[in-house]
Amino acid sequence: MSLRGLCLAGALVALPLPAAAGVVVLGSGNARMCYLAAEEPGTASSAEMQRCDDAIIEERSDNVRLASTHVNRGILRLRRGDTAGAMRDFNDATRLNPAEPEAYLNRGNVMLRDDQIAGAIAQFDSAIERQTRRPALAHYGRAIAYEESGNLRAAYNDYRRASQLAPSWDEPRVELTRFRVVRN
Repeated sequence: MSLRGLCLAGALVALPLPAAAGVVVLGSGNARMCYLAAEEPGTASSAEMQRCDDAIIEERSDNVRLASTHVNRGILRLRRGDTAGAMRDFNDATRLNPAEPEAYLNRGNVMLRDDQIAGAIAQFDSAIERQTRRPALAHYGRAIAYEESGNLRAAYNDYRRASQLAPSWDEPRVELTRFRVVRN
C-alpha cells in the first residue's frame, strides 16, 4: 500500500534504543574474544575490556581487523556507560576503515542516546548505504530518530522496514502498533 496521500498519527513515548552491532573477527586470539564479548548482552568485565585493549595493540598492522576491534571495544565501553570512550572507538574504526558499516551504526546509537538526532540519522543512513550486517537495527534506530524529530511518515516507514527485515524481532512490530494510517 502506498503512503502517498496518507497521514500518519503516532504518539511519542519512551522508545527502546537499538542494540549494538559487533564486527565478526575470526581466529582464536584476543580480537576474537573481544568480538565474542561484544556479541553477549550485559556489562563487560574488566578482563573482557583488557582482551580488547590487548587486541588493539596486537592488530596494529591490519587496519581492517583493528577497525573491527575498535567497534567491538566501543560496544563494550557503551555497555559500561562510557559513551565518550565508545565514540572514540567508533571514530577510530571509521578512520581506519571508512567502509566499516557497523562503526556508523553504533555511532548512530551513541548519538541517539545523546539526543543528537540529525547526526544519528546521518550515521544510520551511512550504515545502511554501506550495507550493515544488521540492517533491521539501522532502520529501527533511524525510525526512533525520525520519530524524535517529528517526521512520523519516515519513522513509520523505517519501523515497517525493520519489521520486514527481522520478522521475529518484536520491537519494530510493537512500535508500529502505535501508528494509525488515515487517508486524507
